[in-house]
Amino acid sequence: MKILLINGPNLNLLGTREPAKYGHTTLPEVEAMVREAGTALGVEVACFQSNHEGGIVDRLHAARTEGVAGVIINPGAYTHTSVAIRDAFAGTAIPFAEIHVSNVHAREPFRHHSYLSEIAAGIVVGFGVEGYLLALRGLVKKLQAASKAA
Repeated sequence: MKILLINGPNLNLLGTREPAKYGHTTLPEVEAMVREAGTALGVEVACFQSNHEGGIVDRLHAARTEGVAGVIINPGAYTHTSVAIRDAFAGTAIPFAEIHVSNVHAREPFRHHSYLSEIAAGIVVGFGVEGYLLALRGLVKKLQAASKAA
C-alpha cells in the first residue's frame, strides 16, 4: 500500500518557524518519522512539500496514476483558501486525512474553516507533529477495512 504525505506552504520551515506554536521538529524529521511508522505498518510512504498551490494539485493528479491508496495532507494556509486542492481530491477520489500541528480551532477565526474537512476521511488537529502518526495509523486502518469490505 502506498501513502503520500503532502505538506503545504511554510511547512518547510518546521522546527524554526514559531517554535512555541509548531515545535522544534523539522520537516525532514517529520518525514523520516512517518516513513518509519509506515514501514512498521507495512506501507510505503512518499513525501512531498510545496509552497505552491498548483504544485500540490499536480502532485495529487499524479498520485492517481501511481497507485497511491491514500494521502495525508497538512495543507497549511491552503486549508482556508484552496478550492483547487479540494477539487483535486474530489477529482482523483483518493481518500485522505487532513492534519494540522496546531489546534486551528483555538486560533484566529479565519482558521476555523477548512475547504477540505468535509470530504476528508479523518482530521487530526492540535497534537503537534505526533498528529502525523495519528493520521497515518487512522488512514491505513480505514483503507485496510475498506479493502476487506470490497
